[in-house]
Parts: sequence; structure tokens; C-alpha cells
Amino acid sequence: MMSGQPFPIHTSALAIGPYRLGNRVFVAPMAGVTDRPYRQLCKKLGAAYAVSEMAASNALLWASDKTTRRINHDGEASPKAVQIAGADPSMMAQAARFNVERGAQIIDINMGCPAKKVCKLAAGSALMQTPTLIREILESVIESVKHAQIPVTLKMRTGWDTEHRNAPEIARMAEDLGISMVTIHGRTRADKYQGSAEYDTIALVKQQLHIPVVANGDIDSPEKAKAVIDYTKADAVMIGRAAQGRPWIFRQIAHYLETGETIPDPTESEIAGWLRGHLMDHYQFYGELTGVRTARKHIGWYLKGLPGVKIFRDFLNQLESTDEQLRAIDDFFAGRHALQFQ
Repeated sequence: MMSGQPFPIHTSALAIGPYRLGNRVFVAPMAGVTDRPYRQLCKKLGAAYAVSEMAASNALLWASDKTTRRINHDGEASPKAVQIAGADPSMMAQAARFNVERGAQIIDINMGCPAKKVCKLAAGSALMQTPTLIREILESVIESVKHAQIPVTLKMRTGWDTEHRNAPEIARMAEDLGISMVTIHGRTRADKYQGSAEYDTIALVKQQLHIPVVANGDIDSPEKAKAVIDYTKADAVMIGRAAQGRPWIFRQIAHYLETGETIPDPTESEIAGWLRGHLMDHYQFYGELTGVRTARKHIGWYLKGLPGVKIFRDFLNQLESTDEQLRAIDDFFAGRHALQFQ
């Protein structure tokens, strides 16, 4: 892909329904990752838009701690977007209304998750095999929140497998039914997260639609983000795995797309400050026991590549309190116990 568009690459503001966004760099919904503390930090560090990790459409699960946390947007900057997943049109409509009643300002339909436990229920990217069911789900969800004037968006893959890349057909149908924005991950369901993302399908979808199209998949740097937009003409990019432990990537990409200038990677001192702030929010959100355990993956992502981190992670995983975790992080960045971690 060759970069060719001048800076800035877009001059007009992007909007989802009534919500005007500050830039064109979004946070992808990721199960077990994009909780409220993570979304808030990403928005603070340059992301214009973030979608929650997917919430089940099964009403029997709504009272669970996991679902309650997933749909918690208290104090989060607008727009507040909730992603729902399922394969039953009436249940999906009910889930959309349930989340809107609890503050969701945008409803996103998951048709991109390749996880086996999701696809075996004919949900996620498995839906791409059944366009008729997709139509019924889209119609049902859009109608269910029309009275509240809630935009409905769609996230999907390029198709079920390489022989069935039907994203263009589904995207056209979605636009005709009233979907406000489409995000496409440049892999099929069969690809899962293997190989490289392809952007030809995203480019084709963009050529055919009038609503915003967002490119997702393997975008891990400002230069790659611009190259993908240049190639696909997408309206925005959505960053997932590349932002794990690197939430500052959003401001780096947004600044580059606007000016063509690069922002250097943060210092260890800056990383330490952001990590500590993230952990404090994380602990408050999850509580002591769950907070300690679920924080470990985030800490590992932040520290990846730093000297002594492998031994430090082994030590960290033995700690069972938030105070111990914070003290260990402070010691690690301060260089104390350096011999222990190298």
C-alpha cells in the first residue's frame, strides 16, 4: 500500500448519528480488555470513540457481574457505545432497549467475533453465512431503538471464508436498512487472527457505501493507519490488539493523520504514570480480588520488551493484593530490586 493523500487526510468532522467525533481513530471492542477503565484511558490518550466489549443478548445473563460491568459507562465521555451479540432478532432488540435504558447512546451489533463459543451459537461472524437472518436482526434492532433516535452500527468481517467474502453485499443491505456506520475487520471468520489482514474488501465496501466505513485489522502504527486509509479510502481506523499496553498509540495516530508529524514513544516515567493511573481505576472498578487478577494481563502488556520483565512477571503473578501490585510496579520502574528482575 502506498501513501498518497495529503495531510490532513480528512478535513471534515466525522459523525455517528448526532455525535461529532474529535478525530478518526477508534478503540476496537475486545472481550476482557475494553472495560470502562481501559476505554476511559484510551479516550484520554487520543481515541475519539470506543465500543464496549460485547454484551450477551440473553436476558438471563444481564444480572451477572460480568455483564453488569460490561455495560457500565458511568462517568464515561460521550458517545457511550455498547456492543451486543446474539442470533435471535427479538432477543437482540430486547438487549438494545435494555442497554439504551441504562445509558447507551450507540448500539453496535457484533458480527465479527470469530470465537468458537460465539460462532457455535450462530452469532458473531457466523451470522455472515445467513444474510436473511442478518436482515431480520438489523431490522429488529434498528426498530427497537428508533423511538430514542439511537444510531445502530455494525462490526463484521470480510466474510465467512476466502471463497465467501460477502461483506460488500451485507454492507449495502445494512446501509439500506438504516445502519449508521460499518466497521470491517480485514479477515474472514476462518482466518480468525492468523495471517495478514486484507484491505481490498474494505476498499470495495467503501466505494459502494455512503455511510462511514471504518477499517480494522493489523493497524499498529501511525504510518500503517495512513497507508490503510489511503488504500481503502476508509473514514476512520479502529485499533485493537496494537493498543494493548500502548494506549498512547491513539494520540500518535491521530496526530500523524492530522499533521504528518510523529509523536515519540513515551518515556518510562510516562508509562509508569499511565499504568499506575489505569491500575487505580481498574481496582476501583473490579474490587480487590478480581482487580488483582484481571490487572495482570494489562501490566504484562505495558511492560513488554522492558529489561527484566520476564522474571518480574513471574514475581508479579504471585502477588495477591492491590497494594503489593502497586508497590512492585513502583519498584520496577524506580529500578529498585534491579538484580532480582534481571
